[in-house]
Amino acid sequence: MANIFSSSIGKKLIMSLSGLFLMVFLLLHLSINFAAVISEEAYNTACHFMDTNIFVQIMVPVLALGFVIHIIYALYLTWANRKARPVKYAVGSNTKASSWASRNMFVLGLIVLGFLAIHLSHFWAKMQLQHFIGGATIENPYLEVATTLSNPLWAAVYVVWVWALWFHLCHGFWSALQTIGANNQRWIPRLQIAARVFATLIALGFSFIALFFCLKALAA
Repeated sequence: MANIFSSSIGKKLIMSLSGLFLMVFLLLHLSINFAAVISEEAYNTACHFMDTNIFVQIMVPVLALGFVIHIIYALYLTWANRKARPVKYAVGSNTKASSWASRNMFVLGLIVLGFLAIHLSHFWAKMQLQHFIGGATIENPYLEVATTLSNPLWAAVYVVWVWALWFHLCHGFWSALQTIGANNQRWIPRLQIAARVFATLIALGFSFIALFFCLKALAA
């Protein structure tokens, strides 16, 4: 078992599985955030559920571990690829977009990581983290989101982030599935299409939320 995790194939497999795990989280996170567009009450109710549900509280450290593992193996694979060159994390794409994304996965990952730090400091640190450490939580999470995204600068940052994430997901989604065995030549084009659909859904959803609050504030 130890040899599997220390081997090159094992590292790529862990990278792929942790990436797929984080993609599921993105979809769930988008679904919850969309409640803010529906109404203030809906979003605050969703936040209360996230803060008090025992399953969610258990999953938070698991999620954090998933991010850490994904980042560590991304750093390792980038270093190994540059050192040994022949085979990269996910190989082969006939489209220009995917080819560019595959060549810049590490840079795109750094952009996503930088935004993640901003996102955590703006929201998670003021909400869910306070439940873990027994601090004072925000009474109205909706107002925190609305106030932040009503600032055109922050709204623009969020939109730039989600489209950097779009490129990262376009390549990462199908290459992760390819790494775990879905590498039949007939299926690769289908996986690439599925990757674009998933990435576009995520990017459009988060962009819509950011622009919704920004435009709402500007129109007020």
